Amino acid sequence: MAIRILTVEDDERIRTSVRLALEDEGWEVDEAPTGEEALAAFRRAPADVVLVDIMLPGMSGFDLCRNLRRFSDVPIVVVTARSDTHDVVAGLEAGADDYLTKPFAPKELSARIRALLRRARPSAGGHSLLVFGDLEIVPDEGRVTLAGRELSLTKTEFRLLCELAQDPGGVFSREVLLDRVWGYGYFGDGRLVDVHVRRLRTKVEVDPAHPRHIVTVRGLGYRLQP
Repeated sequence: MAIRILTVEDDERIRTSVRLALEDEGWEVDEAPTGEEALAAFRRAPADVVLVDIMLPGMSGFDLCRNLRRFSDVPIVVVTARSDTHDVVAGLEAGADDYLTKPFAPKELSARIRALLRRARPSAGGHSLLVFGDLEIVPDEGRVTLAGRELSLTKTEFRLLCELAQDPGGVFSREVLLDRVWGYGYFGDGRLVDVHVRRLRTKVEVDPAHPRHIVTVRGLGYRLQP
């Protein structure tokens, strides 16, 4: 089956150039100029990756991400004309897995998409069940439960949790997590890690403000408490 990309951009010139660049990579591309049309297109034919421009008419890119996250864990890349920290963090908090800042090179876009597509659910060292108090992870099944209740995680959140679970008590730096979870062979943006850890805590912690499972080791990174 061909990989399908849904690109959501209201500027027709940018949308066309992105489509042509992606088609040159051999991918099928669906286009939508608004968030509303994107949701309808995705429901008709779910894509493998969604590119979302933040500044959209009507439904914003943030709201589109939130709506998609209600029923899908599809990898999402938000695209912003500004590298403003607020926009980037807000996009990631809304459910995006990664972000790009305009203008971007087609090769960079393709590299981000390939990294997203390479992410398979990890086996976390071959263990069939990992238990951390009331938190249980079944890597082979892509399943996580908290006090017996099954949690809904995105693929990126699940992969991040499994990476931390591979070495209980071990400290993982942001650079290591960027390489293992996002697949970047360079020092990417540490905000990706920080925001996803915050999102993960809202799902796996009884009190996210005082985490018991995923703790911060100041100046070093994060660890999953055994």
